Amino acid sequence: MGSTGNRGRPVQEHQDAVAQLLAQNLRSRTQERSLEAAAGRILAGDVRAPGSLPPFANSQMDGYAVRSTDLDSGGAAVELAVAAAIPAGAPAPGLAPGTAAPIMTGAMLPEGADAVVPIERAVPDTFYPHPEGEAVFLPGSVPAGQFVRSRGSDIAAGDMALAAGTRLGAAQLGLLAALGIPVASVRAPLRVLLLSTGDEVVEPGRPLAPGQIHDANTTLLAVSLREAGAEVIRSRILADSPGDFLAALREDLSRHPVDLILTSGGISKGAYEVVRLALAADGVEFISVAMQPGGPQGIGTVDGVPFLAFPGNPVSALVSFEVFLRPALSALTGLPAPRRVLTALLAEEALSPAGKLQVRRGQYDAGTVALVGGPGSHLIHALAASNALVLVPEETERLPAGSEVTVWLLE
Repeated sequence: MGSTGNRGRPVQEHQDAVAQLLAQNLRSRTQERSLEAAAGRILAGDVRAPGSLPPFANSQMDGYAVRSTDLDSGGAAVELAVAAAIPAGAPAPGLAPGTAAPIMTGAMLPEGADAVVPIERAVPDTFYPHPEGEAVFLPGSVPAGQFVRSRGSDIAAGDMALAAGTRLGAAQLGLLAALGIPVASVRAPLRVLLLSTGDEVVEPGRPLAPGQIHDANTTLLAVSLREAGAEVIRSRILADSPGDFLAALREDLSRHPVDLILTSGGISKGAYEVVRLALAADGVEFISVAMQPGGPQGIGTVDGVPFLAFPGNPVSALVSFEVFLRPALSALTGLPAPRRVLTALLAEEALSPAGKLQVRRGQYDAGTVALVGGPGSHLIHALAASNALVLVPEETERLPAGSEVTVWLLE
């Protein structure tokens, strides 16, 4: 998967690796969704038009359906007999020569007619009272096709309506509805086995013993995944040894078919990093990425299932999700929508380590972003007070107040 180098694997390289890891598995699973439920999803296969739009020639406006040859007078007004009116949604009888049929917008053009004269250009210029058989005067020299929507002028039967990979928004789903297609085949959401590990981590609500902390990562990541449209299976693994960890993980996998295993913690270079010790020999690579926070990362497969490991500090875990996993899900499944990216002016100076993308937390307002808290990966209170991530580029060690920075809005 490439060399990490002295500074760590470049962020873009690791983003690409995560997307590639997930791509094949996700694209092989599809779901049928109603049109409204498919909003924001990615279309799984090509859709060709089962019929033409419009399905019949119809009037572009209220007026008179005519034969253009009846009005070939060189410009002088022509008198025609009024035929039966044609409302929208009704079948249209054929149009006899020398007659003009009152026609409403969207109504079917009668056989024999090839043009429409707007009501405003007729004399009289109102339909009623103007009974069938009376005369109407229309301008001469009306071209064939005037104000006519021809059959298939939007899309012809058999033509490509939407290509596989299209993100389904209102316009795309409206097209499917107009074509009479009631459901869409979309890429299925990611099924994630989310693991928390470590004897020092205690579930919220339970008392802490000396040296223990409450588990924030599971909540942070589970909510982030569900907001991203994923289906989350949560599991807690307490293992004294790498062998016990791997056995417990495989037991979970035997019970739950999933597309991704995601862990947080246990991947640094310490002596008790159970995730790294259990999986380093099992096809998983543990590396350093040139990013702060979120440098330690794990990537690979376990028994053929894609595996990602995030660092254990809460801010590091969430930043890893935002930078690596969320964009891959957005591209592959359609959910979530990409984060809104803006340029803002820094309210204060920012310092950053050379060679690393620093991701700071910030409060964005009206084109300015103020940093919230320091760069520490444990500052979850600062994270909760932020509405944006502030990106300080890899080769930048100092940004003065007033500098332009890229921000990702978290709202």
